[in-house]
This record gives sequence, structure tokens and C-alpha cells, in this order.
Amino acid sequence: MVTQWHGIVAPAGTPRPIVERLYREIAKALQNADVVSRLATDGTEGVESTPQQFAAHMKAEREKWNQAIKQAGISIQ
Repeated sequence: MVTQWHGIVAPAGTPRPIVERLYREIAKALQNADVVSRLATDGTEGVESTPQQFAAHMKAEREKWNQAIKQAGISIQ
């Protein structure tokens, strides 16, 4: 099954306090009824995850799709 997801990332080396502040503010926004409503108009559901959880999710997605590409014999031409 293929699902679409979006996330917010910062450049490598962004200081930890900035990452944590972004996480807190985004998590707070995802609790706002107006934000939830706006996301829902696009069929989107906001899901809060910590920076560590999101990094693990991105890693798992990379591994899943790399494996699918390898199994399908897809290559860049």
C-alpha cells in the first residue's frame, strides 16, 4: 500500500534548541481547530511525531522504497 505523507525538516546541523522549538510549535499548531479543519479540506490528517520518530519514519520509507526499486529492477538511464 502506498500512502502520501508530508513532513517538515530543517537543514543538517540545525541546533537542537531550534529543532525542539519547531517541534513544540508545530505540535501546538496541530491541536488548533482551524489548522485541523484546513488540513481536512485536503483530506489530510495532521499527525504529531517527535523529531526522532519522524527521522525513523523517513529512514524506514527510504529502505522500503530502495528495496522496491531493487526488486523491480528499476535503474536510472
